[in-house]
Amino acid sequence: MTLAGDDKVLILLRHAKAEQAPGKPDRDRELTPRGRRDAAAAGRWLHDNGFGPELVLCSPAVRTRQTWEAAADGGACGEEVDYDRRLYSGGVDGVLEVVRESGEAQVVLVVGHNPTMAAVASGLSEGDGSTAAHEVLAAGFPTSSVAVLGYSGKWHDLAFGAASLLRCHVNRG
Repeated sequence: MTLAGDDKVLILLRHAKAEQAPGKPDRDRELTPRGRRDAAAAGRWLHDNGFGPELVLCSPAVRTRQTWEAAADGGACGEEVDYDRRLYSGGVDGVLEVVRESGEAQVVLVVGHNPTMAAVASGLSEGDGSTAAHEVLAAGFPTSSVAVLGYSGKWHDLAFGAASLLRCHVNRG
């Protein structure tokens, strides 16, 4: 993918299907076998569509870390991977803070949780972009979903309504 000037791409990946484990801390929940397959399918989709992030920002929860590992095994690539607790517990504001600190990277991928990932995609695009992508987003943002947003500007200026939703895809393996 070739981008010019201040053009940026933000990819939001919701973690894959995780175990329901009563009594286990939420942060420690692991992916199910289906979740591993779906995350690998997300990696293939990212690779096949030419979305190679320079920077991957990942929640430190076990299921998000495993989602990125399986996506990478499926073909996704990331030059650098950073884990940030704000992507686990910071909500929409935490995700935006982390993305705004992305520096010079042109393509950034965030691996996180819902309802935060859907709220970030919806808020940043505010209905702008692909009608088909917005229909997929509005139908729910299930596990292993990917939203791809286009943005022109510096990451530190990223705000609601400043991006366009280009693609939204639900991955199943």
